[in-house]
Amino acid sequence: MSQSINWVGYRTIVRKEVTRILRIWGQTVVPPAITMSLYFIIFGNLIGRRIGDMGGFDYMQFIVPGLVMMSVITNSYGNMVSSFFGAKFGHHIEELLISPLPSWVILAGYVTGALVRGLMVGAVVILVSLFFTRIEVQHPFIMVSVLLLTSVVFAMAGMVNAIFAQKFDDIAIIPTFVLTPLTYLGGVFYSISLLPEFWQKVSAFNPILYMVNGFRYGILGVSDVSIERAYAIIGVFVVILFTTCITLLHRGTGLRS
Repeated sequence: MSQSINWVGYRTIVRKEVTRILRIWGQTVVPPAITMSLYFIIFGNLIGRRIGDMGGFDYMQFIVPGLVMMSVITNSYGNMVSSFFGAKFGHHIEELLISPLPSWVILAGYVTGALVRGLMVGAVVILVSLFFTRIEVQHPFIMVSVLLLTSVVFAMAGMVNAIFAQKFDDIAIIPTFVLTPLTYLGGVFYSISLLPEFWQKVSAFNPILYMVNGFRYGILGVSDVSIERAYAIIGVFVVILFTTCITLLHRGTGLRS
């Protein structure tokens, strides 16, 4: 009986989230497609001609994995933090907390919704990139698994942000001052082998570097870091954030009036 309730609850949350994404598709899908098109035109086409090859590939090909990953990260995070904080602000989340659904089902439902948006936008960016360059996937399993795990990581990070946010301005602080700088410094537009040794060591503390390079390895077969280390670091973040989210939901931290 409990499994049936859990499944119905999970499916209901996912349906609500997906419906929300599709209803405002002009805000969830179109802007990232336009933004990434500009990146491809400016960085890949105009600037890329002067840069030449990067990591043994045409510069346009080199930045495709980074731009896809950047769009997945920002949209997975953004979907979770806006949706969950909206439910918290409207006191809808309290209905879930007093329901018989366990915390992991609530978390799974919201994470799945963020995953759907992240993958939708990622797919759109890949389709846009095909107008500018040719892509041949070298390791499909690695490409898909890194993409899924990264989306899950930032979806759960978005939930943590939403739980502690007190007003709408608070949900923009982390993306603006933390997420965006880490993404741009995570090897999206360059190989860290071009950096001085000191800055290579500094970059090694940026978790997004491992996500971008893991995904790049899946598509192009090249990476600045070992794929095993990339999986290990992503896995650590999955465990830490999952534990944090479950604990916060179970305690009702910042959620119960």
